[in-house]
Amino acid sequence: MKKSRLPTIAIAGDHAAIDLKKTLADYLRQRGHEVKDMGPKVRKSVNYPDFGKKVAKAVAGGEYDLGVLICGTGIGMSMTANRFRGVRAALVHDSFTARMAREHNDANVLVFGARVIGDAVAVDALESWLSSRFKGGRHKERIDMLDE
Repeated sequence: MKKSRLPTIAIAGDHAAIDLKKTLADYLRQRGHEVKDMGPKVRKSVNYPDFGKKVAKAVAGGEYDLGVLICGTGIGMSMTANRFRGVRAALVHDSFTARMAREHNDANVLVFGARVIGDAVAVDALESWLSSRFKGGRHKERIDMLDE
């Protein structure tokens, strides 16, 4: 039986997300994923759109299968990523919203607010998202409407 390949994942944040980004990237690598950290590497104040665009372009262009974005609240990164055709970024707060983002919305970018969610809850949500699958059906019809 052929073993399926784990999705490749691009991750980025802003200055508020340095610690959570490292925690999530380390977790993903421990799970066996290829992870590309697209920055930033230091806590110096940065503009979140610069980093959100990097991940969104990488996912939209097929360079990476999935993306993870983190800023202070997650709102700015969500707004940035969802401007790219083919990106379905979902701001989540727990494992339930992460699972629903995948099952009902086929989210290919997961977004967190580093100042809103704790590390353990974020890891749990990330795991829930990765282990869930898109349900298709009526949900596919709705996703298609977004792309019209």
